[in-house]
Amino acid sequence: MPTLTSITSSSIDSLTERVIDGERISPEEALELYRLPLEELGALADHRRQIAQAKTHRGKGNEIVTYIIDRNINYTNICNVYCKFCAFYRTGKDADSYVITHEEMDQKLDELTEAGGIQVLLQGGHHPGLKIDWYLELLSHMKEKYPHVNIHGFSPPEFNHFSEVFNMPLEEVIRRFKEAGLGSIPGGGGEILVDRVRNHVAPLKCNSDQWLKVMEIAHGMGLNSSATMMFGHVETVGERIEHLGRLRRQQDETGGFTAFICWTFQPENTKLRAEPVGSAEYLRMQALSRIFLDNFTNVQSSWVTQGPKIGQVALRYGANDFGSVMMEENVVSKAGANFRLESQEIETLIREAGYTPHRRNNWYELLD
Repeated sequence: MPTLTSITSSSIDSLTERVIDGERISPEEALELYRLPLEELGALADHRRQIAQAKTHRGKGNEIVTYIIDRNINYTNICNVYCKFCAFYRTGKDADSYVITHEEMDQKLDELTEAGGIQVLLQGGHHPGLKIDWYLELLSHMKEKYPHVNIHGFSPPEFNHFSEVFNMPLEEVIRRFKEAGLGSIPGGGGEILVDRVRNHVAPLKCNSDQWLKVMEIAHGMGLNSSATMMFGHVETVGERIEHLGRLRRQQDETGGFTAFICWTFQPENTKLRAEPVGSAEYLRMQALSRIFLDNFTNVQSSWVTQGPKIGQVALRYGANDFGSVMMEENVVSKAGANFRLESQEIETLIREAGYTPHRRNNWYELLD
């Protein structure tokens, strides 16, 4: 890969110089950057990563790559929105449909605790029959029995679904979930925050404004969240940039996003007919996202969908976090991505890339 010095010659245009200076770029300028050679874009993104991290991690932000030990628990696979890109959902009539019990949850959290885990990513299908008491009892049970585990749960589409099923305002649903033990919200279900795309790939799921509204309310209540983008299906590059623009505006207003994660559409066993994009396109979009999202400190490498080696390369394309050990994953694996890593493997990959690995919590605070 070329160094930043090698691409900032006398022939560099003013846009590249502005990126190097850390200035905000417009959507139109983002499209110009998208067309740069991949390695040049990656070097610019790596520079922006260093700018973003200059004041983090006790002054050693440029040397540290973080990760977390958590478990992805899907409390039910019963869902009535039938997303075309999803291979995980089932109807209530399917023989392999399920709803998790407290005993099953305890077993999973016991295993997580034994492995040194401190967080659970709790997401599920849009179950049409579960009432609010079921969710509140599950949260209270988890928080009381496992107080050391942060519950990072329920994406914005789920909260919009809850509001409809419970016939309850979003604000009240989120408030009651927080009081019961919810600690933060994952950015799942973002896909592309452009309604033309959402109406094509998931017409029964919440729209773009509804997704952002959940995050606005949650941030106002002191609940942080992540932000995501699933791309490489029916959207245009311009629509990807529009998605990033909406996230950046939200972050300007609330400052509640802890990190950004993007990944490519995984096609196996899904109904969505789209030619999947490769790892080069993933690296290009991650690099562009790092540059465009100038108010996001953390960008996470998506080795779960790209594989460990590309996940490692992504650390030179704007990422400063290696995601999680993820003891369990059931959604993208149904669509053909089956990568797994233990803590030691993650730390080895980080060291090989020239960084110091360090465990973190959900708020990107370093753990001793």
